[in-house]
Amino acid sequence: MFEIIDTPLEGLKILKTKVFEDNRGVFKKIFSADEYERLGLTTELRESYFSVNKQDVIRGMHFQVPPADHIKIVYVLSGAITDVVLDIRKNSKTYEEVYSIKLSADDGQFIYIPKGFAHGFASLEDNTIVHYLQTSCYNAECDCGISYDSIGYNWNIEHPIVSGRDLSHPKLADFKNPF
Repeated sequence: MFEIIDTPLEGLKILKTKVFEDNRGVFKKIFSADEYERLGLTTELRESYFSVNKQDVIRGMHFQVPPADHIKIVYVLSGAITDVVLDIRKNSKTYEEVYSIKLSADDGQFIYIPKGFAHGFASLEDNTIVHYLQTSCYNAECDCGISYDSIGYNWNIEHPIVSGRDLSHPKLADFKNPF
């Protein structure tokens, strides 16, 4: 049912699901424990979120540190985003490398993000709905971020809308990395 696509960052996967469309609308499967196990992916999901975003919103770069670090699955229910992932695993060959991909409600693709990655996105349309599944619950003491504008990525947004929280994250060069 799922096609799995490797990325240049070890462990980071793009999943593609079949999109069923008929006169009623669209149907997509984004999670199946049996299929995930067959593909060697985790099935131990513990929390689910979604955000509704205006065009030019940037959220990120977010993650949780141990012991509440998590695998995250991200997909778009409505609209489109540029999804951006940063490898923050110190012993990785791709440490501090960035991967980005456009995800939309139309394409049937979503992203599987392992532990040790920071995640963010830029909303490309008003009312873009992004859904997240995670393997750990939110833990305020483990909640972290890196400033989106310090990772060497061109977000291609002239006047981004960014939360005060995200603006307060340390620059990548100043981040005290536990991974």
